Amino acid sequence: MEKNDAAVLQKPFSKSGALLEILAVSAKLGVTSFGGPIAHLGYFHNEYIRRRKWMDERSYADLVALCQFLPGPASSQVGIAIGVIRAGLLGGLTAWLGFTLPSVIALVLFAYLLQGFDIGSAGWIHGLKVVAVVIVVQALFGMGQKLAPDRNRATIAVVVAAVTLLWQTVLSQVLLIGIAGIAGIWLYKNTAILNGSNLSVPISRRVAVLCLSVFFGLLILLPVLRQIITIEWLSLFDSFYRSGSLVFGGGHVVLPMLEREVVPTGWVSKSDFLAGYGAAQAVPGPLFTFSGYLGAMISGVSGALIATVAIFLPAFLLIVGALPFWNTMRKSPKVQGALIGINAAVVGILLAALYNPLWTTAIVTPADFVLAAVLFVMLVFWKLPPWLVVIAGAIGGMLIVM
Repeated sequence: MEKNDAAVLQKPFSKSGALLEILAVSAKLGVTSFGGPIAHLGYFHNEYIRRRKWMDERSYADLVALCQFLPGPASSQVGIAIGVIRAGLLGGLTAWLGFTLPSVIALVLFAYLLQGFDIGSAGWIHGLKVVAVVIVVQALFGMGQKLAPDRNRATIAVVVAAVTLLWQTVLSQVLLIGIAGIAGIWLYKNTAILNGSNLSVPISRRVAVLCLSVFFGLLILLPVLRQIITIEWLSLFDSFYRSGSLVFGGGHVVLPMLEREVVPTGWVSKSDFLAGYGAAQAVPGPLFTFSGYLGAMISGVSGALIATVAIFLPAFLLIVGALPFWNTMRKSPKVQGALIGINAAVVGILLAALYNPLWTTAIVTPADFVLAAVLFVMLVFWKLPPWLVVIAGAIGGMLIVM
């Protein structure tokens, strides 16, 4: 970002005003952000960066790279971090609540009212998948131009995309990001790098260290306490906390981990688990909110609250623990070189996700492609709000399958 661009970044007028604004914007994203974590980053980019200018492009890209390194739901961590930077810990909590609660409520209702109802082939769901493709294409254009504009970075992006598609394991993305960071240090060690705006993170390093200590303490102590104290809510909290702590590679990776926690124990039957998974694909917001459905199946509303808090708590602790050290780290020439490579890798991961699973599952007929093209024009050239494009996509999907 050029130095004179920093002046256009929008600052909050007051703490209470900032919290209300965060709640309104994140709640809007919570009810319109369909398509999974990669699509969520596109929605965030449009709303927080392009429209509201709460953060510069470079800082947003670095923040995405940081969250890719951390276990947990990367898109939720990006949202929490933007809220923290905007209005402190309460801002992060508010951003998480706004983005998460709509889908949690919807999935709890599914648990009570729609068990076993087959909605996987509904036309409006297919239309939402097409919307996700369009959102990712738009994000690719914007991020690719800024993060992979030269031969070296474009090569990193394409190689990462290829390996991601051909070698699909839990740790592949983490390893590729690490290798891309090493490549960035080597390729850009003598390159003058412009600093992004120095973000003010209203969290002390003491608080950050405390959060990291709580994260590791709970990860170690909860399984031990579970063996000593036989209480269902403690066992439930432990299962979902560990699942949220040990997941790399996006929300879909958490599904097999959760299945191992809840199906063999008899908490949830396999058929109910799969029914909830289908419902989770039909609602906006983070896929980790599937935990709300499982918790409701196990122990009603209280179970939904415990499971949801437990699975997201590691993400909150980790991002708050990392943010205060971010400005110092990103000013290091080696760290900046690594971030250049990592940012290019993120573009490659986005490219791979565009093809699989988004394109391969959404664009299967000429009619699908026509719908995607129309939605792309609506979003990029007509500049219509994303929620209107989502509605148009749902209607178009229903018309296609009629």
